[in-house]
Amino acid sequence: MKQWIPSTAWLYRRPGRKRRKAFSASPPVILSGGFACLILLGTLLLKLPFATEQPITWLESLFTATSAVTVTGLVVVDTGATYTPFGMGILALLIQAGGLGFMTFAVLAAISIGGHVGMQHQVLAKEAMQQTSLASIGRTAKAVVSLALIVEAIAIIGLTLTWWQEKGFIDAFAESIFYAISAFNSAGFVLSPNGIVDYASSVPVNLIISILFVIGGLGFSVITNIYEKRRWYKFSVYTRAILWATLIINVLSVAIIWLLEMNNPATFANLSFGDQAMAAWFQATTPRSAGFNTVDTGAMTDASAVYTMLLMLIGGGSMSTAGGIKLGTFIVLLVATYAFLRRREHVTLLNRTVPQEVVMKALAVTLVTLTLMFLGIFILMILNPLPFIDITFEVLSASATVGLSRGVTAEVTTASQLVLVFLMFAGRVGPLTLAYFLATPRKRHIRFPETDIQVG
Repeated sequence: MKQWIPSTAWLYRRPGRKRRKAFSASPPVILSGGFACLILLGTLLLKLPFATEQPITWLESLFTATSAVTVTGLVVVDTGATYTPFGMGILALLIQAGGLGFMTFAVLAAISIGGHVGMQHQVLAKEAMQQTSLASIGRTAKAVVSLALIVEAIAIIGLTLTWWQEKGFIDAFAESIFYAISAFNSAGFVLSPNGIVDYASSVPVNLIISILFVIGGLGFSVITNIYEKRRWYKFSVYTRAILWATLIINVLSVAIIWLLEMNNPATFANLSFGDQAMAAWFQATTPRSAGFNTVDTGAMTDASAVYTMLLMLIGGGSMSTAGGIKLGTFIVLLVATYAFLRRREHVTLLNRTVPQEVVMKALAVTLVTLTLMFLGIFILMILNPLPFIDITFEVLSASATVGLSRGVTAEVTTASQLVLVFLMFAGRVGPLTLAYFLATPRKRHIRFPETDIQVG
């Protein structure tokens, strides 16, 4: 029997009406198309005369809208000086929509008006929100929005109280809204050319901003699992793995960044011990999700830049506002490598077997991501006479949707900026999803004999 889905509400169907042919687009197509439409809408809105203080080009509007929707944070114009309050409001909405994911809002809209989420579109929502259970999609969608609004509201209050005397209540409140949304969604958009470097010694600003992007980078499934179970032994294997990995990486990164920058006069050398510790914490935690910085990223040592690129590649948790290959993917690669080196038949994590399909997906995500990054670096090196490390840093930042920059985004050619736009889009919708979009895989019903291939 054919399924009927109203053309004006593609996510749900209602019984008892004339049935029509269902929309048969695959989940990756709809997911990619949804983000593309949001970027197009943002581009048009940011190009409105009353959205900017002075006219901007279509490319600048497209780049900014893409950076906002993909919660990257790379910019080609000064955000605070270029956009009016209306334009900044549009940016905040694009960041919120892109960070939480348009699928979350779509699922919530269908549920709120009493629509039934069909199986085909549950699979789409599952793909977008990276859930393993179809039954948990509606609950997760509600939790995503609730968590975001609660955490952002608390941050707005804290930042407003911090900036009240300096900026006045109205300006402090408005900027607090923008920074809370930008930080929680790991966007890294700032309203000053110096970012939050001016607040490198401000404990409240450093803590609030960093806590926001750390929470956003853990992933909503981890947060909801913690809230529901509230006992370590009841947490899922994925939640425990993410928490352990986050703790280890953050502690290790703080020590490495501190050691690499402590004698650098352009970053840490002139700071007090306490300010160095705070700066080390901030610069160690921001690369895996957000694009904020409290020291000049371009002035950091080459060693720090290389380590920062590794953190950007790893990224945050699945179904989070962070980018990269995702921390879960990195964990699976590590345990799979360990299992191979120990000659173990199965890949295990915390006394649980990791399915071969998950290992294959982790390998595919990593390979596609590295391929896109290599192509981006190769093309930008051809088009721009800039240092290799600056180009590589910018490409990884765009591909991992981090937003940290060594200050060359606005300097590269027009063609290079279009390449960065594509990399930001690909990084947000997911390298594997993009690969499915370009070449939808089909199951083979024929199994061929096995053969040995020499590797390593």
